[in-house]
Amino acid sequence: MTQLTAPRETRIGRALEHLRNGSTDEFDVVTPFDAVEYTDPRLAARERNLVFGRVPSIVAHGSEVARAGDFVTLQMPRNKVIVVRQADGVVKAFVNLCRHRGALLEEQEKGSCRVFSCGYHRWAYGTDGSLRAITRDATFGKVDRARYGLVELPCEERHGFVWLVDDATQQIDVAAWLGSPMDEILGGYGLPDLVCYRAEGFDEPVNWKIMQDAFLDGYHIQYAHANTAARHIHTNVMAAEDFGRHCRFIAPRKSIDRWLDEDPNGTSLAPHVTETHFLLPNSTLLRQPDHFELLTFRPHPKDPGRSRMEMRLLVPAVEASGMSDAAWTNLWDKNWQILLDVLHAEDFPLLRSSQAGLESADAGGMLLGRNELANQVFRRELGRLVS
Repeated sequence: MTQLTAPRETRIGRALEHLRNGSTDEFDVVTPFDAVEYTDPRLAARERNLVFGRVPSIVAHGSEVARAGDFVTLQMPRNKVIVVRQADGVVKAFVNLCRHRGALLEEQEKGSCRVFSCGYHRWAYGTDGSLRAITRDATFGKVDRARYGLVELPCEERHGFVWLVDDATQQIDVAAWLGSPMDEILGGYGLPDLVCYRAEGFDEPVNWKIMQDAFLDGYHIQYAHANTAARHIHTNVMAAEDFGRHCRFIAPRKSIDRWLDEDPNGTSLAPHVTETHFLLPNSTLLRQPDHFELLTFRPHPKDPGRSRMEMRLLVPAVEASGMSDAAWTNLWDKNWQILLDVLHAEDFPLLRSSQAGLESADAGGMLLGRNELANQVFRRELGRLVS
């Protein structure tokens, strides 16, 4: 397994050699694990506090809050959150509750506004979190408005994504969290220039780590996706780079097979691979030949057997694509529907059954193989965060 960044064509060449040899990059050891890791409420609480409450995770693409006043709301493991674009272009995040009596301040999933107004007593807050209005304030009594604005959460926009730390007492530094190799990698992709064509969330009766694991796994493709992904992607072949907290790996598409017995002779093989980036703690970013897909996984605030997956399709803007509006829409609608069909028909049923099996009282010990390299990195690094 390569530890340092290598040119993409070199890494693709390594994947091609694996195809020729029936091999793959491997982790150092086979690793045992226990079912309780997916069912224990005490461990789930540690993950919410020591992982999501301490380190940055992606919650949106910047294009989802493109203009001043644009907002999205979400349920984080510790807080209900509003993410909103400021007048100066900065993105901020606040706990989504009125400081009067705790009512949910904004119930829409997304929108645009100049003030957030509580439906209970109509207290109003600016998009900068400041307390702007107390209804009937003459009879309410004296309030230090500077103290009772919305509670702000650490938030930063970097590489086109909005990152959040789910604890108001913490700091955020996305570049430091990514480390120089992954920060440089993401910085080279032009992600801020893309648009989020579609985003959707799915609440599933599955632990978030089971969800994350499934989308780092190149070992299951032939078996779980025999008539879909397996027609296009090779199974159990990856050329990986381990950056410590994060990793990325190349998986060859079957269109690369013509080069098994033929020298590429300088021809780029990039159109014949998918490149996956695991961004600790909970994101899988897939680099396809003409777009990116972002998958994020968050634990439920209370139940270790539930989680939320969010899927985003990130594509060149229609103006940059050279396509007509109709052709552009048709292309990405088709791509989105393919993703949804596989997710609902194949991935989710398997993952639900995994959670059900792991809840057995006598589940026994299980194993991660050396060939499940990205899953091993995920488990290793998550263990460091919660230890």
